[in-house]
Amino acid sequence: MSTELTRRLRPLVLPAAMLAGIAFHDVIHYIGFLTPILLFVMLTVAFCRADWRKMKLTGFHYALAAVQWGLAWVAYGAFWLIDDIAAQGVFLCVFICTATAAPVITSMLGGSIERLLGYSLLSLLLFTLAAPLFLPLVGGKTMEFGPAALKIAWQVSPLLIGPIVAAELMRWLMPRAHRAIAGHQTISFYLWAVGLLIVMGNAVAFLFNSDEHSTLRLALLMGGSLAVCLAQFAIGRRIGRRWGDAVAGGQALGQKNTILALWIALTYLDPTASIAPGAYILWQNGINSWQLWRHRAGS
Repeated sequence: MSTELTRRLRPLVLPAAMLAGIAFHDVIHYIGFLTPILLFVMLTVAFCRADWRKMKLTGFHYALAAVQWGLAWVAYGAFWLIDDIAAQGVFLCVFICTATAAPVITSMLGGSIERLLGYSLLSLLLFTLAAPLFLPLVGGKTMEFGPAALKIAWQVSPLLIGPIVAAELMRWLMPRAHRAIAGHQTISFYLWAVGLLIVMGNAVAFLFNSDEHSTLRLALLMGGSLAVCLAQFAIGRRIGRRWGDAVAGGQALGQKNTILALWIALTYLDPTASIAPGAYILWQNGINSWQLWRHRAGS
């Protein structure tokens, strides 16, 4: 009976976490320190299921990269005609690399962790190399290539590489525990629910504390980030479907490293542009929750 009740209630967990995060956004910061810990554990759990022999770059990855870069400049040009700061924010929502948490969602949705991880590493490398060159072109501060690239890499790499190392150490030193974790991926679902509550709360608090008073610019930043979010998930799934993995394609292109995007906007672009990636947090987590709800409800 309890198992049946759990199965019925599980699809409601993520919507409840989102609503709780929005409702209690003013106190969520007290548990914000848990986010990197939760992400590290979730990634370690996901990587215990990965088969590194299957991880290789293919046309799937190159097609996604080409679309990502092309769409970033198309979006920038379209919004620049209306508002240059909105153009910066929307550009960053496309140009930024894949989210560190994307392998977790891909795993829970039944996609290929190996394909997704391959694109995560590729997109991080490309962004690290291209950001110091391209951000000044969209109105950002001039950046020295070497120091800027190292700073960007340092913001992301530890949280991506650390769980890989942890999972591989477990594979060699604690094979029984490694197999047990690989076979119990549901752990990530509940950890993600807690993480989602924190992320949603922080995103809503960030948007409420924004100093932007122009209704048009605010609408462009938030509406533009929603438009490119939907477009990237849809295009990514379409590309992924051609290689037999719509889930990995959608998450690779649509799920973004919004924390890095916020830091980039506040550090190198007009700070107002950070509203776009702040809103993107809401949109992408709404889409992820809907996908997971459908997946869990159908399982």
